[in-house]
Amino acid sequence: MSNVVLGIDIGGSHITAALVDLDTREVVEASWRRARVNSMGEADAIVREWCVVITEIFNTFKPAQQKLALAMPGPFDYEAGISLMKDQNKYDALYGLNVKELLANECHIPVENIHMINDAASFLQGEVFGGAAKGFHRAIGLTLGTGLGSSRVLDGVAEDADLWKAPFKDSIAEAYISTRWFVKRYAALSGKTVKDVKELSEILPGNPLAQQVFDEFGTNLGIFLASFVEMDKPEIIILGGNVANALPLFEKSLTAELAKHNITLPIKCATLGEKSAIVGAASSWR
Repeated sequence: MSNVVLGIDIGGSHITAALVDLDTREVVEASWRRARVNSMGEADAIVREWCVVITEIFNTFKPAQQKLALAMPGPFDYEAGISLMKDQNKYDALYGLNVKELLANECHIPVENIHMINDAASFLQGEVFGGAAKGFHRAIGLTLGTGLGSSRVLDGVAEDADLWKAPFKDSIAEAYISTRWFVKRYAALSGKTVKDVKELSEILPGNPLAQQVFDEFGTNLGIFLASFVEMDKPEIIILGGNVANALPLFEKSLTAELAKHNITLPIKCATLGEKSAIVGAASSWR
């Protein structure tokens, strides 16, 4: 295996990793690994758990060069490899530590063979490299889930747009554009509790309050995207994350709101799924 790189997605409770062929821009499916990680553990234990997965893949597939790239949540000094995450109920023990050096030492890999990339940017980079935004030079992307991730691509290079805390209505964008907004809003309208967007979508047929929640969400998302589009002038909008799976349920109100701002850009759901961040991180070696 010559031109392959190990792409890694570091989540709040897991590590997902796979080799990526940079020539075909595809994941080597047999190399896909996923393992739970105690993100509230001690630093050395966290790094050791990551290295178990990394070492197993390298030992099994024996790539010509042991190069890897990690899609990491922020805040993080990605160039230096130092974690700045604090009080997020994940990876607190890594705060202020040079994670890149710890990983290199534990896995016996040269530190220069390790790249670290923002996870929101990696998601969109993956979609540009080999997914729904392939061929586009300017794109914006949102990951819609428990939180709000935002990223932009300019001339083929992705970066974190960091708009989750942008002022929005009486709060910030993430308060209105996330799973918890759906749960909170449906409870306010109905007095009933749902676990997440998937559960809400399952009770939708014949439930006008559930549809109202999806309609309101589409409108809110359209308002948010209108300002994002105005800033970046993208050619395409990419939506990822669990909430994006429900796009048909709020697409009508979303496009109606965007039309008020004369925005008719294509809106596509990410096609790589969990692979987006892995492919995007790995593509930093291209």
